[in-house]
Amino acid sequence: MTLKGDITTWLNGALNDPITKILLKNCQLTKTQLETLLIDILAENISGKQLKYDEKSKLRLTKAKISRGSFNRTLTQSKENVIKSIYTILLLGYLGVFENSTLDPYLEIANKLRDYVEAHQDISGKQEEIEGHVKLIEIIREEIETSLKRLSIPSNQPL
Repeated sequence: MTLKGDITTWLNGALNDPITKILLKNCQLTKTQLETLLIDILAENISGKQLKYDEKSKLRLTKAKISRGSFNRTLTQSKENVIKSIYTILLLGYLGVFENSTLDPYLEIANKLRDYVEAHQDISGKQEEIEGHVKLIEIIREEIETSLKRLSIPSNQPL
């Protein structure tokens, strides 16, 4: 398979994952910004070589040709949004908000997400083990989706 084919397959899988969709809907990044950031960060790992930005711009999923400048502007926006999100977390931690027990449901979801990722990484073995593992992954995914949807509904309660 080609580099573009490998990247396209990986991006489509990542961006169409139901958990990614829920998280993306409620985060600071647009789908295009996330795609661009993933290409910038991961394309070189997959290709095993350093890529120029005009090469990275050609890896986007869109059929339209994307200029290097457009790719760089989107990449800059995505990095700025990630940095702002990190500053938000740092600010809330500094002000002691994380000591509040109302964040417990978010921490539970973070732990479930970690379990989900680890379960995906551990798939190997006999067919019946794989089938059981796939069922476990599906149960964890459904729990995460349900929890994320519930937490994404605005309430009158503060963080």
